[in-house]
Amino acid sequence: MSNPTPIEAAAKSYKNCAELNKDYKGGVAKDANVKNKGGKTKYKPFVSAELYKANITKDRDKDGIACER
Repeated sequence: MSNPTPIEAAAKSYKNCAELNKDYKGGVAKDANVKNKGGKTKYKPFVSAELYKANITKDRDKDGIACER
């Protein structure tokens, strides 16, 4: 069995940001146009509406990026 593509894994819900950031260092953005409200980040977020929706509770500042860092 091959590794899942990002699309197949898109709806994975992570239990916390530490888990999500292992796969997506910069967090997950709902679309490419969102702007981070929290100031400077080290990494660009991965853009995926599906993945963002699955982890929307981890977007504490409601800026459209879950677990940004």
